[in-house]
Amino acid sequence: MRRFDGRVAFVTGAAHGIGRAIAIRLAAEGAAVVVADLDGEAAGALARTLAEHGGGALATHCDVRDREAVRSAVAAAATRFGRLDVLVNNVGVAGEWDFEKAGDDEWAQQSDPTLGGAVRCVQEALPHLLRAPGGGSVVSIGSVNGLAAFGGEAYSAAKAGLVSLTQNLALRYGRRGRELLGTGPGWVRFNLVAPGTVRTRVWEGRPEELESFAKQYPLGRVGEPEDIAAAVAFLASADAAWITGVVLPVDGGITAGHPAFFYDLR
Repeated sequence: MRRFDGRVAFVTGAAHGIGRAIAIRLAAEGAAVVVADLDGEAAGALARTLAEHGGGALATHCDVRDREAVRSAVAAAATRFGRLDVLVNNVGVAGEWDFEKAGDDEWAQQSDPTLGGAVRCVQEALPHLLRAPGGGSVVSIGSVNGLAAFGGEAYSAAKAGLVSLTQNLALRYGRRGRELLGTGPGWVRFNLVAPGTVRTRVWEGRPEELESFAKQYPLGRVGEPEDIAAAVAFLASADAAWITGVVLPVDGGITAGHPAFFYDLR
């Protein structure tokens, strides 16, 4: 299945974990992929791997906290491939601190790249996405933390902000919205994937914790990066052509309820 033949996807935070799985999945389905990441070495290595397997690929250093860095990365992608069809906002920063003692800097360390970075990427990519044949697509990676209380207030608030951003932009930049605004014929779909716990490098060396989390999920396991990549590929593809403004939990059922209500989990 090659749903992205001839299309170009820009993926942030693409060198590792969920972003890497998304880049690989989109490339496997025919997309030329812009591997955007702070880790330039890892981004370059992945781009070379994708190119070796026959896909178009470009590695670009991109700090989503820096407007000029985002602008430069998007411009490089447009220059290289001549178009941009898909944007995946994957960057998210989480951490633990005392809410009552956290200052503005601590809050911004998580909220700015997670929410502000997505805003910058959308703003810079929009002129290209609006010219995409058949419409552009933006898929942001949210979290179940943005849908319910799972702790991590700054990270969770930023992820909740992505939900509202997605819904508002879906209306503003859908076909009807563009007609009402009178700013051109192009349109863009905006959707969000909300993962639960996913096995990424932040869990390295902590298998007991992951096993404990797995017991909380109705499907009995934590997620894999490929689970999220599959959902992103669907929402970004023409298979989801009549889907916009949607929040899709990919969470093993955790937001549906806790299995302890039904089973003895001892």
